[in-house]
This record gives sequence, C-alpha cells and structure tokens, in this order.
Amino acid sequence: MSGVMKRMGMIFRAKANKALDRAEDPRETLDYSYQKQLELLQKVRRGVADVATSRKRLELQLNQLQKQSSTLEDQGRKALALGREDLAREALSRRAALQQQVSDLEVQHQTLQGEEEKLTLAAQRLQAKVDAFRTKKETIKATYTAAEAQTRIGEAFSGISEEMGDVGMAIQRAEDKTATLQARAGAIDELLASGALDDSSGLHKDDIQSELDRLSGGTDVELELQRMKAELAGGSSSSQQAIEGGQGSRGQQGRPQDTPRFDKQ
Repeated sequence: MSGVMKRMGMIFRAKANKALDRAEDPRETLDYSYQKQLELLQKVRRGVADVATSRKRLELQLNQLQKQSSTLEDQGRKALALGREDLAREALSRRAALQQQVSDLEVQHQTLQGEEEKLTLAAQRLQAKVDAFRTKKETIKATYTAAEAQTRIGEAFSGISEEMGDVGMAIQRAEDKTATLQARAGAIDELLASGALDDSSGLHKDDIQSELDRLSGGTDVELELQRMKAELAGGSSSSQQAIEGGQGSRGQQGRPQDTPRFDKQ
C-alpha cells in the first residue's frame, strides 16, 4: 500500500510540475525575482537608517554627558576655591560616574558606527547586484520575446501552428472526399459501360448495340437513296425489282401476287 501511495504521489508531482511548466512565463518569474531583490534592498537600507539613528542618538547623549562632566568639573573647582572641599569632592565623584557612562557610550558608539559601515557597504553591493540583475532581466525578457515571436512566425509559415493545423486538416479532408467521389463516379461509369449495372432510364446503350444501330440506319439510307435515283431515271422493272427485293421480307407478305398472263393463240 505504501508503494502505491508513493507512486501516486510521484505521478501527481510530475503532472503538477508539467502543468506549472506550461503555465510559467519566464518574464513574469524574472520580474517577481527582481521585485523580491528590491524588497531585500529596501530592508537593508532601512537597517542602515536604523543603525544611523541609534548612532546619532548616542552622539547626542555623549555630548550631553560631556557637557555635564565639564560643568561638574567647574563646580568642583569653584567649591574648592571657596574652601568647600566637601562640595568639590562630591562634584568630582559625580563627574567620575559620568565619565564611566561616557566611556560605555563611546564603546557602543564605535560598535554602531562599525555596524553602520558594514550595512552601508552591504547595501551598496546589493544595489550593484540588483542593477546588474535588472539589466540581465531586461535582456533575457527581450530575447525571450523575440524568440517567441520568431517561433510563432515560423510555425505560421510552416503550417504547424494550431490554427494552421486546423486549416490544413480541413483542406486535407476536403481533398480526400473529392478524390473519393471522383473514384466512385469513375467506377459507376465503368460498371455501366460493361453492363454490370443496368441503366433503368433506358438511355444507356452498350457498344455493340450502338454499332448495330449505326449499320442499320446507314443501310436504310442507302436503300432509300437508290430507290429515289431509280424513280428519277425511269429505270427498268428489273432494277426496280432488285431495289424492292433488297428492302427485306417485311414487304413480301403484304404484296399481291402477279396475275398470270395467257398468250393469244
């Protein structure tokens, strides 16, 4: 069961990866990556600004402590001049405490200043990388767009695009149907000519019948022509009988028999 589940998971991940590949546009991915780099650069700059603000605040505190230390030193000197050694000692004690705070703040100030320099350098390097990535991104996008347009133009000219493929298939189907109809018409003509199929209209005749009709029609015309020539020329009765005898057996049954003639004695 675990093997089946692993296989199903692998198939699902493979199909999902293939679907993502079809849906992914490299130009959009590059734009998204560039946007993320800009956000990171903005965070680094914000960090530099925060460190600089903290450093500036420490500088203000140092200035105030140094002013207080100078004031306490003057006060101690004046108290000592007036014979108030106790006040002078107190002023010097407070000044010593302030000096300790100043020393601690100076250490923090140096640390913040070092962090600020590091962050500033990192921001500069990151800015250079972002600028280089932006230039490369635009170059890749332009190249991809040109390649995509060239591919579409090539597919259109070669007829392998989806739209041209549909048109080509329609043309091929029309040509196949036309060829089928032409072959069927030719086959029917051959079958009718050979007599394998009967012509119910009665208009079709085979070659033998056509030849017989032609010979019969030609004979009737020749016989009629000879008869007319004989009538015009006033030909002899023997010629007339020869012409009439050639007309066939149809006229012999209806013709009256010759009456015998008797010689006079």
